[in-house]
Amino acid sequence: MKKIIGLTACVLLLMGWQQHRKSFFANDQLNTAQKMIQLALKSNTDSSKIPCTVDGDGKLKTVGLYDWRSGFFAGNIWYLYEFSKDKALKKEAERWTAALEPLQYFKDHHDLGFMVYCSYGNGYRITKNEKYKDIIVQAAKSLCTRFDSTTGCIKSWNQFKSWDENITYQFPVIIDNMMNLELLFFASEVTGDPYFKNIAITHANTTLKNHFRPDGSAYHVVMYNPVNGQVLAKKSAQGYADESAWSRGQAWALYGFASTYRLTKDARYLTQAIKVAKYLMNHPNLPADKVPFWDFNAGDPNFIPCSPNAAKYSTGIQPRDASAAAIIASALIELSDYVSPTERKSMRQFAKDILISLASPSYLAAPETNANFLLKHSVGSIPHGGEIDVPLVYADYYYLEALMRMLQNEKNKKW
Repeated sequence: MKKIIGLTACVLLLMGWQQHRKSFFANDQLNTAQKMIQLALKSNTDSSKIPCTVDGDGKLKTVGLYDWRSGFFAGNIWYLYEFSKDKALKKEAERWTAALEPLQYFKDHHDLGFMVYCSYGNGYRITKNEKYKDIIVQAAKSLCTRFDSTTGCIKSWNQFKSWDENITYQFPVIIDNMMNLELLFFASEVTGDPYFKNIAITHANTTLKNHFRPDGSAYHVVMYNPVNGQVLAKKSAQGYADESAWSRGQAWALYGFASTYRLTKDARYLTQAIKVAKYLMNHPNLPADKVPFWDFNAGDPNFIPCSPNAAKYSTGIQPRDASAAAIIASALIELSDYVSPTERKSMRQFAKDILISLASPSYLAAPETNANFLLKHSVGSIPHGGEIDVPLVYADYYYLEALMRMLQNEKNKKW
């Protein structure tokens, strides 16, 4: 009898330990990330040279102030300061954020949401620094200069020449642009001026109308005629084919419409976000570990590759994109708060499955490797022949954001 009681106690103790480990998954991963960001900061002291990825030899590549990825590194530090309350990290977050101040006047492309809101936005959310708020509002004013009432959109790039045609389009809009809208909603909230919010809603409505296929997948680039607002073409810049589902593009669509629903409570945006989520979660080409290939249709003979570099991947093993996985995980955690109990359970489990995969040695780098980035195996742009199977700073950003969201849910007993 004593042996049975003792065995039972051991089993219960083991079950309790396993439950403890399950509950503290996000906490454990963030502790690991904190150590790795400290290594990155130790080896990167010049805030004008922002860590972004690695070159062909695995050495660090940095970008300058006006690159679309410039705000993510500061955002990573803000998340890890928020988690750890380490004052040294706060000081570093402030320093790397301050270096981005000129961006508030930048008007040359649409990525101010990434550049300013991921840095100053997190800084303001955490510290309520009034200067940060003013910089975000000015950045919103700069972004709004790219809005055109005829097309109903914020212009993404200044022009786009498609891969397969000798045509240069003058008003391209990419699905990534949905990620800029939170900046505009913030500006209306803190100023009381609906101007910014109205532009964001108009852009979201136009994107909802023109960017999606019936199955819920999103085109990457929609070309508008700036004279009359008509759609001229639908193309891909970074996907396998014009009609394929570029994985990170689908992730931007999911995240963008989930956050826009939060900020408007417009049921149309929720419906679209759920449709995109179901497309991703149930896709037959999704690997078992839920980290997608760089494009859901790469290698499918029914799709015509959009560029010579993409055509090189018409056969063979396709690269994974950890950045798309991290964005999807973060978006699903948010979206799960707005859906039915059944959908909530499946979305949260799917997000957790992704994060467990990303936290495994297959994707999470060992300390003092990978140029001190957290995640391995992301893809920038195969059609352009660059950043293939490398770490990317924004993959780390959305991985950290997903972990922070998961941690909050663990504290609120939602998991």
